[in-house]
Amino acid sequence: MLSERTAPVIQATLPVVADNIQEIARRFYAHLFGEHPGLLDGTFNRGNQAEGTQQVALAGSVAFFASALVNHPDRLPEQLMSRIAHKHASLGITPAQYQVVHDNLFWAIADVLGDAVTPEVAAAWDEVYWLMANALINQERGLYSARGVRPETVWREWEVTDKIRETDDVLTFKVKRVDDRLVKTSLPGQYVTVRPVMPDGVRQPRQYSLTAADDGEHRQFAVKRVHGGGKPDGEVSNLLHDRVQVGDRIEMSLPFGDVVLDDSGRPVVFASAGIGITPMAGMLSHLVNAGSHLDIRLWHAALDEPSWALRQQVLDDIRKLPNGRIDVWFEHGGECSLPVDGLHAGQVDLDEVELPWGALYYLCGPLPFMQALRSRLIDRGVPPKDIQYEVFGPDLWQADLD
Repeated sequence: MLSERTAPVIQATLPVVADNIQEIARRFYAHLFGEHPGLLDGTFNRGNQAEGTQQVALAGSVAFFASALVNHPDRLPEQLMSRIAHKHASLGITPAQYQVVHDNLFWAIADVLGDAVTPEVAAAWDEVYWLMANALINQERGLYSARGVRPETVWREWEVTDKIRETDDVLTFKVKRVDDRLVKTSLPGQYVTVRPVMPDGVRQPRQYSLTAADDGEHRQFAVKRVHGGGKPDGEVSNLLHDRVQVGDRIEMSLPFGDVVLDDSGRPVVFASAGIGITPMAGMLSHLVNAGSHLDIRLWHAALDEPSWALRQQVLDDIRKLPNGRIDVWFEHGGECSLPVDGLHAGQVDLDEVELPWGALYYLCGPLPFMQALRSRLIDRGVPPKDIQYEVFGPDLWQADLD
């Protein structure tokens, strides 16, 4: 909660900070990497930096957090904080790094706003920052404790045991652990961070959803090749596809992620498009292992059957669920050689499917797909709290904040 002295200062200065927050974020990252270039080795995704998506996500998060403190001083935005904390834990972020971020962020604020940053304004925003930072530090401490690790022991080496061709541009990697340290199993829907060494010697982290239930000894994830291949666009996916072979070892984090399967016993609808099928495959695998008799629906959109990744795995799992059903939409139309329950042309259309009463919905896919589908579900009476979504990369939508 903001102090009584700080709240009116934040309320008065929030508009000017919000108007300039993207430029503040841009200068912050430039200054941060200038002062601490080592952070680009293993901590920050330089692809997101080059695209500007990380800057936009940071700007939106800080502005929303400050606004939430002003408008709802009795509570913190828990969903926003949870999503950030899980991403940080998957990277092994330490409390000490928050001081580094603070120093460079406040340099950027002063650099952009100049004389408007009086000692009173600086003190007020310093309070906002440490409210957010300390809340994240506490959440991350809990996440590390639950996994039985410290930030520096989040990372393990795993050996690649198989590479399976799913589509022309998607591979499944199966891995096994190579040390004797205890590894807890993942929760359905979680992801791992893979951190390979690039040709220039820099480690680059990327998150990939686990696509099957694991036993702590073996895991699997799917990687879609990002075409272009240049640096930094697609550098990790292309390296994994082209250079990492069976028998190689890769550095991988323990599983994290806040979008996990609810165990309340309600019907479940998975709605995905493209490579967004990956967390759905992982959750379906967990349901099969649990012998679920719930009403389970999978709605998936792809260009056509050959581009549908993990199609045999998810179809096999749906068939093992007594109350499972699968509907697919092929944007290019055409036939499907697999025995799906519903085959449709075009994009996902809610008029072509039944919405189970009281269901929980999980969305994953391109942002426009999720935005459109979430809006249509809400228009059909589905409460926003019953719709979860997973974004690959920085969350530029933050629909949970609505």
